[in-house]
Amino acid sequence: MSNSSGVLKEYSHMDLRFACLRGPYDVGPVRGLHYDSCEGTIPAQVGALWKLNHLDLGYNHFTGAIPPEIGNLRNLTRLYLDGNNLTGHIPPTLGHLTKLETLYLSANRLTGPIPSTLCQLTKLKILSLGSNQLSCLLPLELGKLMNLTFLYLYNSNLSGPIPPTLGHLTNLETLDLSNNNLSGPILPTLGHLTRLKTLSLESNQLSGLLPLELGKLKNLTYLYLSNNNLSGPIPPTLGHLTKLKTLSLESNQLSGLLPLELGKLKNLTYLYLSNNNLSGPIPPTLGHLTKLKTLFLDSNQLSGLLPLELGNLKNLSYLSAGFNNLIGPIPHELLTLKLNLNLSSNSFSCQIPVMVEGFSNLQNLDLSNNKLSGSISPKIRNYLNLRELRLNNNSLSGRIPLEIGKLQNLNHLDLSYNFFNWTIHSKLIEEMQITLTYLDLSHNNLSDLCSDFDALPPCPPTLQLASQHKHQKKVIHFIGMFLPITLFLVLMIVIGISYLIKRSNKDSKFKSTPTKSGDMFSIWNYDGRIAYEDIIDATEDFDIKYCIGTGGYDSVYKAQLPSGKVVALKKLHRSESDEPTFTRSFQNEIRILSEIRHRNIVKLYGFCLHKRCMFLVYEYMERGSLFCVLRNDDEAIELNWTRRVNIIKGISHALSYLHHYCTLSIVHRDISSNNILLNSKSEAFLADFGTARLLYTDSSNRTVLAGTYGYIAPELAYTMIVTEKCDVYSFGVMSLETLMGRHPGELLSSLASSKNHDIMLMDILDRRLPPLVDQMVAQDVILVSSVAFACLHAKLKSRPSMHRVSQEFLACRTLMSKPLHEISIAQLRNHAWSVLD
Repeated sequence: MSNSSGVLKEYSHMDLRFACLRGPYDVGPVRGLHYDSCEGTIPAQVGALWKLNHLDLGYNHFTGAIPPEIGNLRNLTRLYLDGNNLTGHIPPTLGHLTKLETLYLSANRLTGPIPSTLCQLTKLKILSLGSNQLSCLLPLELGKLMNLTFLYLYNSNLSGPIPPTLGHLTNLETLDLSNNNLSGPILPTLGHLTRLKTLSLESNQLSGLLPLELGKLKNLTYLYLSNNNLSGPIPPTLGHLTKLKTLSLESNQLSGLLPLELGKLKNLTYLYLSNNNLSGPIPPTLGHLTKLKTLFLDSNQLSGLLPLELGNLKNLSYLSAGFNNLIGPIPHELLTLKLNLNLSSNSFSCQIPVMVEGFSNLQNLDLSNNKLSGSISPKIRNYLNLRELRLNNNSLSGRIPLEIGKLQNLNHLDLSYNFFNWTIHSKLIEEMQITLTYLDLSHNNLSDLCSDFDALPPCPPTLQLASQHKHQKKVIHFIGMFLPITLFLVLMIVIGISYLIKRSNKDSKFKSTPTKSGDMFSIWNYDGRIAYEDIIDATEDFDIKYCIGTGGYDSVYKAQLPSGKVVALKKLHRSESDEPTFTRSFQNEIRILSEIRHRNIVKLYGFCLHKRCMFLVYEYMERGSLFCVLRNDDEAIELNWTRRVNIIKGISHALSYLHHYCTLSIVHRDISSNNILLNSKSEAFLADFGTARLLYTDSSNRTVLAGTYGYIAPELAYTMIVTEKCDVYSFGVMSLETLMGRHPGELLSSLASSKNHDIMLMDILDRRLPPLVDQMVAQDVILVSSVAFACLHAKLKSRPSMHRVSQEFLACRTLMSKPLHEISIAQLRNHAWSVLD
């Protein structure tokens, strides 16, 4: 793009957010304006465009210093240089831009002080310098920017006290000084900022008391003061903040009673008070907060009973009051809430509360480390939605009821360190194996306890004969009663075999084909009705019209069997079936899937390895692969944030099972969106175990390179040694892809090369979906994103295990209490590595 100098100098608006300036630069005429990702330095000649009133170079790949010549653009009203890799000091010449109303320099690598000349920008309404490396004090001169509405100075290594002159900025609506090294008290002068809607001072080193003057901020909607050294009581004047939606005071040294006035905050949605020294009872007035979704009171010194009024909080999703001194029974009123309830490490006594009538909406229940007694009632079956049940370290006794096996959503069960006795029913073990990913029954008085489940000892082959001498009469009676039935069944089997032999003789074409390689020829009649002919008939001998997908080595067919069951058939291409490598791949997939059972791993119904054809029979997944769904706009929009988070969590649980709960660790080696299948409910299932590998402790586990380009862990390029951490890396890539709606290759490359090192999380999320409004869903996205980046650590030893990842997701905790739009990738990575270390 070229122009005469005169024409270009007439520009009043230049937006290069998605364009690129490439040298050489010549303002008269300018050359090298390309629509591409911008790199290089910002040319000094831009200062000659003196009629510009809007210059947007944000979120490109610019490096180097901000040219002082920008100070010549005296007509500028808006300047965006954020989201680059700019270094050096903020030029004092920016103070010449006296018409400036908006200045964004955030998410760069700027250093040095905030120049005092910025105080000359008296028309400035928005000043954003966050996510830099300024390492300086907050200048007193900021108090002169009387028109300032938004001030963003978060995550910039600022130190020293909050200057009292900030109290002069009476037009401020947002003040964000979070994630710095600010010290000293919160000054009462902040009470002058009566238009303030968001005040974020979290993650600093602020100390002293919470000023009573905070109660004057009647328009305040979000107050974030967590992760400081604040002490003393919570001022009752906070009860005046009736517009408040989020109050975060966690991880301080606050003490005293919870003020009754908190019950006046009728619009409060999120209340975080954990990790303090608060004492006394939980005030019943909290039951007035009917919009409350999250209540965190854990890790304090609260005592007394849990108020019944909390049962009024019909919107409550998370209640965490663990690690306190609470006593008494647990109110039944809480059972009606759709709740994640954590009351662990208290002194609750009596029995476990159950629903007498109706069903409980509880999803996660943690009552561990209390003084609960009695038995588990069979009415535990009314906890239909329960996913996690932790009752360990109590004084529970009696039998473990069969009804626990009816909880089809349960995946985590810990009953260890109790006094359960009697023999556990084998049917219960069988039912629990279907859904559970974690089971701990240790340190009880259970007898004859065995199972194929990894958490229990294996059953010896002679188990049923061990008690033969003690119960000889019962055995004789048993044989006498069932011997006629047994003889009848044997007769029917003989007749059935004769029929199959005759039928086999008719199908001479099939019979005449020898077993491939002499080792495997089988159809697994999983429901007693599938036969080879059923599959051939259902697909009309694998007619192309039934094909729903084709890969390099196989095709997938959809088949409806005579029973009405719909299955997926993975058929190896004929040319490939002659290759021993691919035969071994198929056999490997059969071997792996025959040995594992998990709710998030695709079910293998049967197989056929034969010269005529080779195929696997799978559970059919209606929505196909995650890869295809993400690349179809309509389907991707239907895959909302909650479903995407659940997909990532489900696959993490599947990988945790493979890596840590199988007899030998299984590494999948090809985790990608192509190998994640979705059913009609958009639930995720891990598929394609053709390259999976068992890890032996006495083997080097050296392997040939396998996997999908773009998902393979970097160390495999030079070590060729497969470990579980290879899957962890691929999982991280897949997780980001799910959140972004596209493969994150470009993002990972820019992070590796220190470009866009501090872009904001919200800027990488899939823009086809509506903005995240629900705070709890936003927190889930933040947590999943943070864990994904931890999994992508270049050093494999620094990556978390999938067990750690799975447990982190099951904990359902809040990672960062600040709004989504204020969270950068750098903050996520730092938080993840510290949390998952």
